[in-house]
Amino acid sequence: MKKREDFLFIEKNDDVYTISMTPELQDDIGTVGFVEFSDGDSLEAGDAILNLEASKTVLELDTPLRGKIVERNEALTAEPSLLNSAKAEENWVVKLTDVDEAAFSKFEEA
Repeated sequence: MKKREDFLFIEKNDDVYTISMTPELQDDIGTVGFVEFSDGDSLEAGDAILNLEASKTVLELDTPLRGKIVERNEALTAEPSLLNSAKAEENWVVKLTDVDEAAFSKFEEA
């Protein structure tokens, strides 16, 4: 199941929630040249996931969900432009567990 919130896609597979940017956000920010993940493995809704620098902006990407980070897309650190990819297996940011299902279900269908 895939939802969208704040220009982010949140895709649920079993109990893992993968967060990535929508094509609209990718287009708005331009080519990404630098990313830095936030520290910590537990997030509250509104917490920063990562900071990025792109050709059109500098942006703090915030999570719309509370949860525990189980995986970061570490490839982004070496190759930030993967965030501009149309391929979901390349452009994801983090994977979360322990997410509030009720909060997720309120988001718009993607």
